[in-house]
Amino acid sequence: MDALSDILRVSRLSSGVFLNAEFSAPWCMIGQMSPEHCAPFLGAAAHLIPYHYVVDGELYVAEPKGRRQQVRRGEVVIFPHNDLYLMGSDISLPPVSAASIIVPEGDKMVQTVLHGGGGDRVHMVCGFLGCDSGLANPIVSTLPSAMILKVDDTPAADWIRSTFQYAAYEVASGRTGSTAVLSKLSELLFVEAVRQYVQGIPDGQTGWLAGLRDPAVSRALGLMHANIVHGWSVDELGREVGISRSGLAERFTRVIGMAPMHYLADWRLQVAAQKLRDSGDPLVRIAEQVGYESEAAFSRAFKKKFGAAPATWRRAEQAQHG
Repeated sequence: MDALSDILRVSRLSSGVFLNAEFSAPWCMIGQMSPEHCAPFLGAAAHLIPYHYVVDGELYVAEPKGRRQQVRRGEVVIFPHNDLYLMGSDISLPPVSAASIIVPEGDKMVQTVLHGGGGDRVHMVCGFLGCDSGLANPIVSTLPSAMILKVDDTPAADWIRSTFQYAAYEVASGRTGSTAVLSKLSELLFVEAVRQYVQGIPDGQTGWLAGLRDPAVSRALGLMHANIVHGWSVDELGREVGISRSGLAERFTRVIGMAPMHYLADWRLQVAAQKLRDSGDPLVRIAEQVGYESEAAFSRAFKKKFGAAPATWRRAEQAQHG
């Protein structure tokens, strides 16, 4: 498994609450959804990632006082940090709150939104991805506040476009059987947006995603994520990667922001937390699955990172999320 896929797996992306939205000029909306708004559909997601696929028409998006960007037909705008944002035909207009426009229709997974002054129209399918962490997620934390995915530049462009257009038709017709397809498509769009962003990262930039552009760092990440149980050392990683121990340590620390062994230890505990939450495996088994030789050593490390012993943390998670 590659490192990017592994991070996304542990982050537990989920999707739901789709909007079939039609706006007409002039219009301007300001909005920011909280995990609580989507909890009935996404479950206990710690972080939301809104996205908007433009089926037809065009619009502008921007953070308040930020640079505006145009989004056209067949493009997707994603807000990885769920920041407050403006959308509209003219974002210099006084905005109305998204909460006043998006009126929930019971517990339906698909909602309909109609708003605007009757001029040029834009049709969007909007949704929300949920994940277990936001700022602590090494992918989400290094993404920009807004990303525009040019679907035509993706390998699956024809499939994505035709599937979204079909789903939009189904949603507009009141048939909600396409929500499962939309959920999977939403996750695919996010992954494609991340991959597209990685390709454009300039040389010299740092952060987890920048590490995917560095051949040595990316290879080391892949090795550790593929086998977290293995007793990796910087010497062994260096040999596998093909550079010296000191060279790998310097490059990894400079790009990722922490030493390789620190990164591995931290990732083992993130995976352990996911296993504690999602499985009924005993602590000793989970300790073995993430590379600890004893339950006691695992418990000490886990408590140091999460502030509670594994069993206590598990009970609190189960009580909170049912």
